[in-house]
Amino acid sequence: MPAAQGRNWPRRRAIIAAIPVAALPVAAGLAACTSVPKREPQPTTLRFFTAHQAAVVEAATARIAPGPRDDPAEAGHPGAREAGVTGYIDAMLASLQDEKVFAGGPWSNRHTSGPNLMARFAPLDPVAKIAWHKRLAGWQAQYKAGIGQLDQLAGGDFTKKTPAQQDKILAAQKVSAFTTLLFGHTIEGLYASPEYGGNRGLAGWKEIGFPGDIQPRGYTADEVERSDGHDPVAETGIVGDVLKLLGAL
Repeated sequence: MPAAQGRNWPRRRAIIAAIPVAALPVAAGLAACTSVPKREPQPTTLRFFTAHQAAVVEAATARIAPGPRDDPAEAGHPGAREAGVTGYIDAMLASLQDEKVFAGGPWSNRHTSGPNLMARFAPLDPVAKIAWHKRLAGWQAQYKAGIGQLDQLAGGDFTKKTPAQQDKILAAQKVSAFTTLLFGHTIEGLYASPEYGGNRGLAGWKEIGFPGDIQPRGYTADEVERSDGHDPVAETGIVGDVLKLLGAL
């Protein structure tokens, strides 16, 4: 997506883009306040997380992509809380419940009248269902374990720690794999189409000056169906076994 023209990239966003993931929480905490920030309301309906798990994820993602409630320097620049990143992650982890994995298209009704075609999620074929089940089961396990580790390192409740303390916990080697996973999903929640549950109020798109799916540009049918790149799930053993089985029928 195109970068905003004619404006300086926010200081914190430059830090996020330029430094290693393992160092993100520490760098983010350098200019942060030291008091525990007031929590934003959690999503009204959680599909995977418990209320506490959602609160931990919200606090952690807010250290990766802080907004004005997490760092005064980010005034006017929405972060993970404002974009509803926790809701995005929760919906993603439960996406197979109603097969909301691939949004349709080619466009929504954000800039025109008519139906929101982006809200019509594409059905999954049997092989894709198996592959996504394996992928999501792995992520679900990582989140349950990762949230537990954050609480453990916090001495009970990660959300009760100050931003500086949360940064130190997130930078710990013990949770480095989880922090890396959380970083990727935070960025997705900030900038993915809002049909996936994040980018609330188009906060992420407005921040970078991305106009979104405007007619008649939108996305072609081929672009909707085409893979964005290498998908390691396609090479998992279970997918190969299914393909062999189908070929033998």
